[in-house]
Amino acid sequence: MKNAPFLAALETAVTELRNTAQASFVPLDAVLLNQRPAPTNWSILECLEHLNRYSRYYNAAFAKALARPTNATADEVQYSWLGRKSVDMMRPTNAKKSNTLKHLNPLGSRLGHEVLAEFDQHQAQLLALLAQAARADLNRRAVPVEFFRLLKLRLGEALEFVVVHQQRHVQQARRVQAALRAELAC
Repeated sequence: MKNAPFLAALETAVTELRNTAQASFVPLDAVLLNQRPAPTNWSILECLEHLNRYSRYYNAAFAKALARPTNATADEVQYSWLGRKSVDMMRPTNAKKSNTLKHLNPLGSRLGHEVLAEFDQHQAQLLALLAQAARADLNRRAVPVEFFRLLKLRLGEALEFVVVHQQRHVQQARRVQAALRAELAC
């Protein structure tokens, strides 16, 4: 895919995620936001806190990669084997569950509305980074993978990985919300 439409699609997706969180989750009270549909399932806030933990790492890694001067030479996003596999594994359409690392797992955390504010800040920062990426070579910049920093993704594939990962967990949070509504209706 060409760089400009690729980045535009990611910007649209991030804007939609931000709007979903504002409209669907911000109005809810803390009790409902922390309620789990099952003891081992994440609550709405745990889903978003997981994303915040990823964003703390990846937004800084993107900023660092974008700070290095280069000329945007390729006009089409290319994928490595690792990048394609990583993105495909996190797509919301992939129903296969993935285990998360302990330091990225918020299960049992005490959380409040500050999680939603932080999520919104991360999305705003990601939108600014996507705007910066329009002037970068999306195929040459390496972003270390959070859980094994010796592995690196290209900037474009890392940006897409983060966005599809966020879509996956915001959809999970929406399913939690729907399950809780159904439970309250009974």
